[in-house]
Amino acid sequence: MIRTAPNTTEPMRRHIHTVRLDNLRRLVDEAGSAGALARHAGSSAAYFSQLRSGHRRMGDALAARLERAAGRPRGWMDEPHRDGAAADDAPWSDGGGCPLISWVQAGAWTEAPEFPDAEAYLHCPVKSGPDTFALHVIGESMAPRFEDGDLIFVDPAAEPRNRSYVVVRRGDGSAAATFKQLIEEDGRRYLQAVNPDWPGRIVEADPDAAICGVVVFRGTAL
Repeated sequence: MIRTAPNTTEPMRRHIHTVRLDNLRRLVDEAGSAGALARHAGSSAAYFSQLRSGHRRMGDALAARLERAAGRPRGWMDEPHRDGAAADDAPWSDGGGCPLISWVQAGAWTEAPEFPDAEAYLHCPVKSGPDTFALHVIGESMAPRFEDGDLIFVDPAAEPRNRSYVVVRRGDGSAAATFKQLIEEDGRRYLQAVNPDWPGRIVEADPDAAICGVVVFRGTAL
C-alpha cells in the first residue's frame, strides 16, 4: 500500500490566518481604532470588522498594505510577535522625522509648527501628516491605555472624531496642552480621562480650547 504524504498546506494556512489576525488586532490598538488603520491601509473599517470576526481571511495583498502603512518590514504580518514587540520593531530613529517636544510647545503648535529645540526627531511608524509631532505622556489620567512615559505621535492634519484621542490647547491663555479623549454628544464637545478613578474625569471643552492634533500612534520608550 502506498501512503500519501499528509496535507500540511491547510494547517499552515490556518496558522497564518491566526497570526495575521493577532497582528491586525495589535495594529488596530496602536492606530487607536480600526477606522484609523483602515484609512492608512486604503481599506475600510467594515472589512476589518469581518476579518476580526472570522467571516473573512486576510489575503496577501492586504497584509502587505498593512505592513507598509504601519512601517513594518515585509513579512511582519506572518510572524508572531511577543507583547511589546510593536514598540521594539517600530522604525524610530534620530535624524529626521517628527520632533519630540514639550507639552508647552505642543500648546503653541497650531501657531508655530516649527521648533528647532526639539529633544529629538523620531520616525512615526504609521502614515501621518508632515507636521506630526511626538510627546511623552505625563501622569496617570489616561491609564491604563496610555501609561506615564509612553510616546504618542500627534497629527494636526488628522480629523478629530468622536472618541478620538487628542492633544488640546487649553483655553485659559496659558498655552499649555492636555491629552484627553474627545467625546461629542448633542453638538457639544467633552474631554474625558480614560482612567476611571481620575477626579473630574469628564469636563466640557472650553470654547476657546483648540485641538492641536489627533494621536495616531502610541509606543513605549525602552
